[in-house]
Amino acid sequence: MQTRPCWVEICTRSLEDNYRLLASLAGPQVDLLAIVKANAYGHSLKLCAPAVVRAGAQWLGVTSVEEGIEARSVCPDARVLVIGSVFPGQAQDVVRHKLTPVVWDLRQFDELEAAASAADVRSIAVHLEIDTGMSRQGTDLESLAPLLARFHSESPLRLEGVMTHLFAADEADERVTDDQLDRMEAILSHIRAAGLHAGILNIGNTAALLAGQAHKISTLAARHKMKAMMRPGLALYGLVPEYDPAFSPAEPISLGHARSKLQPVLSWKSQVVSLRTVEPGAVVGYNGTFVATEPMRLALVAVGYADGLDRKLGNHFSLLVRGQRAPVVGRISMDQSVIDVTDIPDVAAGDDVVIVGHQGDETISAFDHAKTAGTIPWEIFTRIGERVPRVAT
Repeated sequence: MQTRPCWVEICTRSLEDNYRLLASLAGPQVDLLAIVKANAYGHSLKLCAPAVVRAGAQWLGVTSVEEGIEARSVCPDARVLVIGSVFPGQAQDVVRHKLTPVVWDLRQFDELEAAASAADVRSIAVHLEIDTGMSRQGTDLESLAPLLARFHSESPLRLEGVMTHLFAADEADERVTDDQLDRMEAILSHIRAAGLHAGILNIGNTAALLAGQAHKISTLAARHKMKAMMRPGLALYGLVPEYDPAFSPAEPISLGHARSKLQPVLSWKSQVVSLRTVEPGAVVGYNGTFVATEPMRLALVAVGYADGLDRKLGNHFSLLVRGQRAPVVGRISMDQSVIDVTDIPDVAAGDDVVIVGHQGDETISAFDHAKTAGTIPWEIFTRIGERVPRVAT
């Protein structure tokens, strides 16, 4: 059946190439956890998780047990780390689908132990999250002892990894990151003093990896006889985080190198539905926020805010048609947008319109969307609606 002409193309080969590039940057001393949470940042977990596994990934990172089940269905042999909480009633699915949960709360221990007992499972690997300063999730030094006490010979829970989140890895002076790593050093010493050993030190996102912090993290891991693991997300999908000049006057040279090598994975497209000519004084869209001052040729495009196109882009953005930028005029509707094609010859119904991606010599990136909408590219990707089909190319 012919579908509405609004779709996303996913280049899985680019994704595979990006993973291999990131693995080479990390080096053999660091394993990578490929982040495919939030439907692979809006790119489609079903398409992207198998692609990174083909490229060599042994670990997949998801937010929830639900995502973990989906990842397991398409990647039966991968390790799947559930980074968000295991909520009440979900521990049985963790056991059933052989997921690896992140824990930091005694309630999670209780639920996992009960589920393991009910299923007669004797060993469940878990990763213990440490809060090293973000105040989001994880335990701190003061609350650590009761959790460590739960890793005993009668418990099915096995401490496989210790993790934290470097929340300011995109700040070039690295002071915050260094402070977090110092806190982690102290935590690891307490864990060893308790007679426990975790084999994996799971630290660092895209920004940390591309900023060259893999060596620092792997050195910390080696001091505690652990293997370092880093968690690239945005870079897998071909984008490099931009450093905030308020915190980082100059970004590391390594980011520029990565930006030249990584390949965008997602292209978002629609089509021209119909065209019309309007006279001066004609209003366009809801509330007449755009009024024609001269005769104009307008194209109706099958994409709106229900598809994920930010309503704030109306009158402030352009889309690509026939390789040229066509300004969005009027407010973006739920299902449609209007672009000005007065100066673009031969536009016709059925012409492809690029929302994210390239056409001819022009490119529109998720960063372009984010700057105009006042947000970040992560949100641009994850906002693309479920009703927009993802197609592998």
